[in-house]
Amino acid sequence: MSSPAVSAVLFDADGVVQRPSRDWWSRLTALVPTGGEAFVADLMRAEKPALVGKGDFRDAVADVLRRWNSPASLADALEPWSWFDTEPAVISLIQSLRTAGIGCHLATNQQAYRRAIMQDERGYGAWFDQTFYSCDLGLAKPDPAYFRAILGALRVPAPAVLFIDDNEDNVAGALSVGLRAEYYDLSAGIPALADLLRRHGLPIPA
Repeated sequence: MSSPAVSAVLFDADGVVQRPSRDWWSRLTALVPTGGEAFVADLMRAEKPALVGKGDFRDAVADVLRRWNSPASLADALEPWSWFDTEPAVISLIQSLRTAGIGCHLATNQQAYRRAIMQDERGYGAWFDQTFYSCDLGLAKPDPAYFRAILGALRVPAPAVLFIDDNEDNVAGALSVGLRAEYYDLSAGIPALADLLRRHGLPIPA
């Protein structure tokens, strides 16, 4: 039996729909006099509970700043999480798919602080049929349960859903529950994304 046609596409955010607009790594490493790389690693560990909706990300960052005796303000430490821009050509592809009747959804790991920037300040909800933020679901990629939760919300068979992400582990997580899934990074260029979508039978003009 042949697989059903793709009727829904899940797009990751960072690396697929959006990219950094400034050098966030340099800013974060500069928030402490020494040991900048270890400090950033500590920040990333502190973010993980908030990605599944546990605890306030701002409190977690404040704790890391105190632990490292950083002279930086909380506002300075949080600012780099807003340093991103969408790729207009990807948004254009998404809108063309939606016009053709294909459901397009955002599937991203984010804590509530960044979710508010994306969804409330920058209006990501207008570009997608549905948005699935890990902090809202209480589950994060690559956990297969994250993808099962989305399938439950979409009520679409797994083989009819295409997931696109720039993280191989996340792709594997999606494949494990029967989704179609592809690795893609914005650095590959927009034509590569268009070709990927066409390979799955989606109506992208040549």
